[in-house]
Amino acid sequence: MAFNPASRQLLAIKAALFALALVPLARMVYLTVSGQLVEPLEFITRGTGDWVLYMLCITLALTPLRRLTGWNWLVKLRRMAGLFTFFYGCLHFLTFLWFDHFFDLAEMFRDVIKRPFITVGFIAFVLLIPLAVTSTNGMIKRLGGKRWQWLHRLIYLIAPLAILHFWWMKAGKNNFTEPLITGAIVAVLLGLRVVWSRQKAAAAARA
Repeated sequence: MAFNPASRQLLAIKAALFALALVPLARMVYLTVSGQLVEPLEFITRGTGDWVLYMLCITLALTPLRRLTGWNWLVKLRRMAGLFTFFYGCLHFLTFLWFDHFFDLAEMFRDVIKRPFITVGFIAFVLLIPLAVTSTNGMIKRLGGKRWQWLHRLIYLIAPLAILHFWWMKAGKNNFTEPLITGAIVAVLLGLRVVWSRQKAAAAARA
């Protein structure tokens, strides 16, 4: 039997997930302020980057989970997950701009152009911006459902770019375990969409 939470239950679920999504940031702040870290700047930079990927995977997982479980209410969590992906992306970019370049935009752009893994990450972050800006109900109405859906398919480009950014960053230390795991998760989540899309097209053709 499908679980269908009442409006109050759904509100409680959203509140709990909102609080949980802030726990990683609270932990980073606490460990930094309490002086428990040997290299706090690197820890924050890597931590915010990791959580961009984790939130991205959660966002991509909600639609397959909805289809597999029949829990249609899960789609109502997708906007929050997507915005937290952007939130941690902003923090990750801010640490790069602040800690690496001390808000020197000219130097930052030279670094973006010079180093491919930063170029890829920067492109992924820039592509997230229109998705965050158009996440409201008002923007959906203004753009129209079809155009909004086409725009938000940028997530299927952003995800591989984020994995490539992560892969290149870890390649410098010959540490491919995490990129392989994250990449496999993203590949499965995107692959399911391809399979379902082809099944839908085949069913439409038969009809």
